[in-house]
Amino acid sequence: MAHPNEELIKRLYEAFNRGDGEAMTACYAPGARFSDPVFTDLDADEGPAMWRMLTGRANQLSVHLLEHHADDDHGSAHWTADYTFRTGRRVHNDVHAEFRFRDGKIIEHRDSFDFAGWARQALGPPGRLLGRTPFLRAKVRKQARADLDNFLAQDPH
Repeated sequence: MAHPNEELIKRLYEAFNRGDGEAMTACYAPGARFSDPVFTDLDADEGPAMWRMLTGRANQLSVHLLEHHADDDHGSAHWTADYTFRTGRRVHNDVHAEFRFRDGKIIEHRDSFDFAGWARQALGPPGRLLGRTPFLRAKVRKQARADLDNFLAQDPH
């Protein structure tokens, strides 16, 4: 029988695949934190809003949970996302996630992926040329932050 936190991870990615940002946010504890190479150090309000924003604007999204493990306190997952980015380019993102749990909910979630590989796919020639530079990473983070701030200003939650 799978550990309850393994089931929680599975629910999170099943909801992501369905584009159900509300179900995703239900997997997180109050005060949970999220971070990845683009959305860094999001707080308890920003993380759930990010999932609602991303699932709400997802285009041809397909998420696959390849493997996952969890115990009472920690967990990990290897997952992929295939989607069409706003540039019209197809992206295949291979992601590793680390989790901390409290009371059957996610309290901390950290994703890692190859930013340069993502930029090459999502942005085309500029991503190929600049994907490994701090300049492009900062520019993408700034745009993502502006998108999230705009979403938060309009989000009824």
